[in-house]
Amino acid sequence: MKFIDESDIRVEAGQGGNGIASFRREKYIPFGGPDGGDGGDGGSVYLVATDGLNTLVDFRFQKAFRAEHGKKGSSANCTGKSGDDLIVPVPVGTIVRDVDTGEEMGDLVKIGQKIKVAQGGFHGLGNARFKSSTNRAPRKYTKGSEGEHRVLHLELKLMADVGLLGMPNAGKSTLVRSISAARPKVANYPFTTLHPSLGVVSIEAHRSFVIADIPGLIEGAAEGAGLGIQFLKHLSRTGLLLHMVDISPYGGTSDPVADVRSLEKELEKFSEELAGRDRWLVLNKLDLLPEEEREERCAQIIADLDWQGPVFKISAMQKQGTQALSHKIMETIEAKREQEQEQDQE
Repeated sequence: MKFIDESDIRVEAGQGGNGIASFRREKYIPFGGPDGGDGGDGGSVYLVATDGLNTLVDFRFQKAFRAEHGKKGSSANCTGKSGDDLIVPVPVGTIVRDVDTGEEMGDLVKIGQKIKVAQGGFHGLGNARFKSSTNRAPRKYTKGSEGEHRVLHLELKLMADVGLLGMPNAGKSTLVRSISAARPKVANYPFTTLHPSLGVVSIEAHRSFVIADIPGLIEGAAEGAGLGIQFLKHLSRTGLLLHMVDISPYGGTSDPVADVRSLEKELEKFSEELAGRDRWLVLNKLDLLPEEEREERCAQIIADLDWQGPVFKISAMQKQGTQALSHKIMETIEAKREQEQEQDQE
């Protein structure tokens, strides 16, 4: 399921170091001549396609990137230290554009691919550079040039890692709101989600995954009933399915087992491959049940379904159990990525 993740950042290359005007001063050498050294070059800014990143969520918190300035020169013809280049990791598939000119600067499609987005300033010259037969004591020196400054627009076409499957009002949008910064519409009536929406779940720096909130499915979805077959097509592109179930007796149905069976049939009608995809059972709305009834009702549902896969019991509204669910998803996705890398290397 493809989405567009976008972010604007500002990059500043380092300024070149200034040259200096200096003269050799030693005992018994009254006319030592000029010995001012050049400055160092400013560092440049590079974007590098890095494995393990799949969203631009980190750029929401850090939007300015600056390379190191070059140091000024010194006497004894010593050149100043050049500024270190700044390497900014981005996900594979990132398209980079200059906001001011609209120019596409690059499309990072391979791991390790690198583009320079801001050239560091060039060093200034010391007065030793200007010595000549007619000017033996030049006092002239030059300053380092400014590094390039740019505002970049980063665009990434995302493939959702996780898709949410469930009846209308199962709490899919609430879960996305609870674990990500996305804000899909939530209301107490069916089909509040009319279009797929995206949430980026950030576990920590450089660890995140993409979750897709799919409009609720009903019986006959494989034939186009309800909001249509297009949403089953969206689900077919996700790596992991979370089958969300409303276990509250106050919801639209009092038989969550029948709901699960109904949607399983729709998946099988649409695609056997999709029906065999990794699918976790998420029992939602625990907060609407008395504490003494929760375990018994969950156990009954699991037994009636004869569910053999992972099961998570949560309250998306109260954020109960959502953190454990998010971390388990992240661990599973990372393990899958490592496995795919090993297969590619063989």
